[in-house]
Amino acid sequence: MPVSSILHFAQRTGVKLPRETNATDREFAISTLINAEGGYDIAAQEDRCAPRTKIVIPAQLRASGMRAFQTVVNDLSLSSFSATAVTRMHPGSICWLSLPGLESLQAEVVWWENGNCGCAFSNLLSPIVHDNILARYRGDGVYRG
Repeated sequence: MPVSSILHFAQRTGVKLPRETNATDREFAISTLINAEGGYDIAAQEDRCAPRTKIVIPAQLRASGMRAFQTVVNDLSLSSFSATAVTRMHPGSICWLSLPGLESLQAEVVWWENGNCGCAFSNLLSPIVHDNILARYRGDGVYRG
């Protein structure tokens, strides 16, 4: 994303950037957004570190100290996922995602809204594992093992 878009987004959302912001300094603009109150959520929506793939994967999700519940993963990237979560998930809490045929993956809840949550994996998925998951679930929820 160009710095001009980040600066425009900051202006549109009311996030104040220091006057000395150099328009070519992308990292400074992003870190300023991240350090703003609630800024991580804003920056995460604007600067994805990996492309997301819309997909339908039946899975289990378990918040720390809670029982696992059935969920559906709605999108997946090397660094994160979103899933249905009727049970309220608290941002900053640890959870585990269990996909068929894989060990549980630890993640941190970034947001929860209207029965959906977004979580960042504690460790990036291997590109091989990520591609394998996408190959097995071609968006229809049918496992091709």
